[in-house]
Amino acid sequence: MSEKSAARPAGARWALIITSVAGFMAALDNLVVTTALPSIRADLGGGLSDLEWTVNAYTLTFAVLLMFGAALGDRYGRRRFFLVGLAIFTGASAAAALAPGIDALIAARAVQGIGAAILMPLTLTLLTTAVPAERRGMAYGIWGAVNGLAVASGPLIGGGLTEHISWHWIFWLNVPIGLALLPLARLRLNESTAPDARLDVRGTALISLGLFGIVYALVNATSHGWTSGRVLTGLIGGAALVAAFVRHGITADKPMLPMRMFRNRGFAAINAASTLMYVGMFGSIFLLSQFLQNVIGYGPTEAGLRMLPWTGMPMIVAPIAGYVSDRIGGRPVATAGLALQAIGLGWFALIVSPHMSYAAQFPAMIVSGAGMALFLAPATSLLMGSVRTAQQGIASGTNNALREVGGALGIAALGSIFAAQGGYGSASLFVDGLVPALWVGAGVLTVGVVAAALYPRRQSGGATPVAAGEPSAHALQSTT
Repeated sequence: MSEKSAARPAGARWALIITSVAGFMAALDNLVVTTALPSIRADLGGGLSDLEWTVNAYTLTFAVLLMFGAALGDRYGRRRFFLVGLAIFTGASAAAALAPGIDALIAARAVQGIGAAILMPLTLTLLTTAVPAERRGMAYGIWGAVNGLAVASGPLIGGGLTEHISWHWIFWLNVPIGLALLPLARLRLNESTAPDARLDVRGTALISLGLFGIVYALVNATSHGWTSGRVLTGLIGGAALVAAFVRHGITADKPMLPMRMFRNRGFAAINAASTLMYVGMFGSIFLLSQFLQNVIGYGPTEAGLRMLPWTGMPMIVAPIAGYVSDRIGGRPVATAGLALQAIGLGWFALIVSPHMSYAAQFPAMIVSGAGMALFLAPATSLLMGSVRTAQQGIASGTNNALREVGGALGIAALGSIFAAQGGYGSASLFVDGLVPALWVGAGVLTVGVVAAALYPRRQSGGATPVAAGEPSAHALQSTT
């Protein structure tokens, strides 16, 4: 079957459904386990470090293998490795639900991250080849809305399932969905590869180990301190390996990530903006969800429900933002989204207090949620439109890896600011730490506004520019 037939409406709809649902599962497991940790500890035992690794094992393997997952799909077939990643993720979810002890659960979470790292970047390339260029903005908007909602609603879903059924169901939930998607993906998605794609083993090792070191250091910084041996070793060693990867990308014949891609102002700008957005968003949601529970006194499910004006906005606004970006360009929409997020966090920082009412929080949540949605919708279109067709797989992997690293950095950095200025000792002490952390988050997002504004106007549309001699989407290798 040709790429042309893959772009028919029925094929595009199926591709959007399959890739959005698969992306939702992978994104959801970033934070879904956080509100279940007390119940997991009661059932399986383990100390604080074990509970930390229950969260971090997934984040680490997910972040460091995203680029390798994209490269595997480009080389050997995107649909084929999407199915491989989905099968690994589904099987590991069942293993996590059945884990007899904390060590087995941590191992299953790490394998879950491997499956997610393979399937997640391929959702975008599969969607891109299935949807006509003139409708990609809307498709990316829906895809982004679903994935953004998954990340933000993880604590709500995890808390609800744990409180009303069992913590095991935060993992069992993935199994029937994954089993349903496997045959659908095999039958409804077309196969494609990137022309002349090959695996860069040295580059993969350098970036995987480098990102592992950096992310490992970031997720341990709050509990062990920025000057501890393990954190400094991770930061210094990881940074050295990433620097070696950058050099490899400049000097190697066919590296997995040619550094010349960052000479493209559009590619560099949207990746910088995405990283900064996740720094501000992840760090803020991490602290504000605890504020609602530890200071205001809501339970896990109640706190998640009261954050829906923020976390639920992407489902409403993002498809509209995608439609608008198809007509006026994604650059102004993404820039406005980051600006609204910065305003929302600044609003929170100005009004937050130990006794604030939910009515006082509501407008800031609406503004922050609308801003997140306005950014997520066009950001994907801007990313895919900044590179050539054959580079879209690695561009997706790069962007997702930077987002994961940005999220870990946001939690670590804002958490460190919170711990230095306040703490958990009392409601007022918590607010003392929360306010400066929120101001820093707003500042990071303001820098993101500048980065997004640097995206060139001529690439603001949803169509992918094709350089001279570069094959179009229809020229991709395709089989049924």
